Amino acid sequence: MKLKQIFYLGWWFFGARVLGRKRPLQTVLFISDKCNLKCKHCSVYAKDRPNVMTYEEIRKELEYSYNLGSRFVDLEGGEVMIWRDGDRTINDVIDLAKEVGFFSVTITTNAQLPFAGSYADSIWVSLDGYGEYHEEIRGKGTFARLEKNIAECGHKHLSVNMVVNKYNYTSVEQTIRYVKENPAIESISINFYTPFPGAENLMVTREQRIEVIDKVIRMKKEGYPIMNSVSGLKLMKHNRFRRHCWVTNFVYADHTHANCAGEQLGICDDCGLCMAGEMNAVFNFRPDTVFAGLKLRL
Repeated sequence: MKLKQIFYLGWWFFGARVLGRKRPLQTVLFISDKCNLKCKHCSVYAKDRPNVMTYEEIRKELEYSYNLGSRFVDLEGGEVMIWRDGDRTINDVIDLAKEVGFFSVTITTNAQLPFAGSYADSIWVSLDGYGEYHEEIRGKGTFARLEKNIAECGHKHLSVNMVVNKYNYTSVEQTIRYVKENPAIESISINFYTPFPGAENLMVTREQRIEVIDKVIRMKKEGYPIMNSVSGLKLMKHNRFRRHCWVTNFVYADHTHANCAGEQLGICDDCGLCMAGEMNAVFNFRPDTVFAGLKLRL
């Protein structure tokens, strides 16, 4: 980590925490709506004419986000591994983000296509449970392809993200154990399904959420490689805390610039995006959360 990057993070935090300045630190950039799966929790695949950014359009959005203050970018879809603009692939977009000045670049993939040789600083693979639980959400054969592509990737900073819903909440412990035993996976992040329009019935109950969180906290304390902090997880039990979701700016494939979509829809009370709890804990100087955030980004 370069000294000027450390200085920037310190200055950003001082401005946010002491001066009340609201400048994003990270960007989630959806470069395309195109996907190669039809997951139960998603409606993007159903678009007749999916939005796909060109390379130059991505450049403009990256420069826009950087000028806002953002220094970390997560490239998402759709499915990023199928993005193309002529001969350019996702690796060209990663190089572009570094050229613009971002400190690190992350991609999120469903791992249905090979991604060995990725230039990303870190990779997030969407894993919705072990084996049949994953396939209940994403379709037959998806888990085997995911396993194969993860095993062949060879990236030292590959983690998985599990979104807990009514189909897979009983598989959380099994999935965490699987991650620990898989040498190709660094850690797992736990989130909960948020009731976006069209698939509200996928939510777990409040009691089930609390049960899962207690289990995750126990396993975290036992040394399992869970990215979430204990402080952040505790906040997600009740969702009653001050939110700092402005830390992330979202740029969608249709060039819409927005805050969190859940905030716009007024569903914050049912939010399952655990980053919300993590950010609150960071702003309240919870050491375990600060450490988890540094480990994630640096």
